[in-house]
Amino acid sequence: MNRRDFARLSALSLAASQLPRVGEAQASGKIGFAVIGLGTIARQFLEQIANSSTVECTALVTGHPDTKGPDWKQKFNLPNAKVYTYETMDQLRSNAAVQAVYVATPNALHLRDTLAAARAGKHVLCEKPMAISSAQCKTMIDACRAANVKLMIGYRMQYEPVYLKAREMVQNGALGKIAAIEGAFGFSAQPGVWRLTKALGGGGAVFDVGIYPLNAIRFLLGEEPTSYTAAMSTTDTTSGRFKEMEETTAWTMTFGNGALAACTTSYGVSIPGMLRLHGEKGMLDFQNAYSNGRVHLTGRTTNGKVDEGTEHEENQLRLEAEAFAENIRQNTQPRAAGEEGLRDLLAMEAIYKAAGHPL
Repeated sequence: MNRRDFARLSALSLAASQLPRVGEAQASGKIGFAVIGLGTIARQFLEQIANSSTVECTALVTGHPDTKGPDWKQKFNLPNAKVYTYETMDQLRSNAAVQAVYVATPNALHLRDTLAAARAGKHVLCEKPMAISSAQCKTMIDACRAANVKLMIGYRMQYEPVYLKAREMVQNGALGKIAAIEGAFGFSAQPGVWRLTKALGGGGAVFDVGIYPLNAIRFLLGEEPTSYTAAMSTTDTTSGRFKEMEETTAWTMTFGNGALAACTTSYGVSIPGMLRLHGEKGMLDFQNAYSNGRVHLTGRTTNGKVDEGTEHEENQLRLEAEAFAENIRQNTQPRAAGEEGLRDLLAMEAIYKAAGHPL
């Protein structure tokens, strides 16, 4: 190696050593997120992390960089956030202020955006459902592993204190052997929304609000279902809303210890989020079961009445983002890692198969 080559390589090495490593916090001490997809859930995410001491938004990705980008920068007081398009996401690699991305695009785009983030060397917090097939989930997991970046799925209920308390009670046997579980969640989807299209939604309400009772039950029990039954129905046959997918789905899940869960979800009618667990020693009943805050838990066990609540402002998205930031700093595995998202997709595929409507 001649002197000129040695000097050039030394300069490059020095420059590289002065760049923050992936996952290394900025001077602010916070982990910087690029928010991908500026819709309703992204708005809630930005509102909740605004006062966080450990995470911040340092970039935005949108299909409308000249309008939505500047508007959101002003709305959420992000003067230094750089705006990217979906076509320029690879440029995130050179932005040292971004250590992670929050993928908040429609379901079918999660694969695209996660792969782009992995190519850019950024950790990924991806909204649920993780993707629209188990095969896509596996591709996302493999890509993030190959890029040495972390992948977490946005199961915000797994970071809600009331759910953590309930899980502890179930795992510690406070309810005894669980025999029956009921879960439901639904709303009336308006015509024209992306959720009602197969191309972007991937499936019906199971992929959207149905995933809440599905994941909550798996999380609380700490077990995987062993068998499923399911039925799908569409009563609104005139409006055209459900020309691409089913309106309502009901399913059961049987677990290895014999527990039976019965769930319902719908895009056609409003079903307040509910979740109840019945065990030989007592029961638990969640009010506002899947709300972003204000979850309340009542019930009874042999030790007495249960009354646990979080009557606070909505903060589950902040809690999950801060937990992911800690995973990045400590180089630990997220509680809701990519494998958790894969397990839900495998379950959803089994539900559709049991209903005679394979995806």
